[in-house]
Amino acid sequence: MTSITSIKRVAILATNGFEQSELMEPLRQLKDAGFSVQVIAPKGPQIRGWKDKDWGDSVDVDAELSSVSPNDYDALVLPGGVINPDLLRIDGKAIEFIKAFDAAGKPLAAICHGPWLLAETGAAKGRDLTSWPSVKTDLTNAGARWQDKEVVVDGHIITSRKPDDLPAFCGAIIKAVNAVEHSA
Repeated sequence: MTSITSIKRVAILATNGFEQSELMEPLRQLKDAGFSVQVIAPKGPQIRGWKDKDWGDSVDVDAELSSVSPNDYDALVLPGGVINPDLLRIDGKAIEFIKAFDAAGKPLAAICHGPWLLAETGAAKGRDLTSWPSVKTDLTNAGARWQDKEVVVDGHIITSRKPDDLPAFCGAIIKAVNAVEHSA
């Protein structure tokens, strides 16, 4: 039996305008895998997704960014959507939070437009990454080697292109989190 202190913890950092499926599907699959998962946002109590060509569902924020530490988590997931990462990349606390996961070598996963945040933090430099095609130039300008694959894993960084890649993306995250030595 797993003790409560040995459960691995995953943060999903997002704000308004996240791609609905790119937050909800990892949230579901990571919870189903037995991890403790929290939605973190700059402000709560809810954030609203983007689905198709309009606003989607609201999601409860488990904790505001100012009240958590990267040390509280074993991994970080960055959903895409155009609005969400564009807002987060100008939020200094969000950038520092992401940088801390990269510096610690903890699993850091980004999908679709989410890799913009890897460019913003410097985590893209020298890495093999993928993203939504329109982010390719930003990533290559940030020093990444862009690949057109459903999932690219380079060390502790996991990236995917789009919602169709969610099965491979979630599978890679689960594998990476399972490999983490949890320090409860």
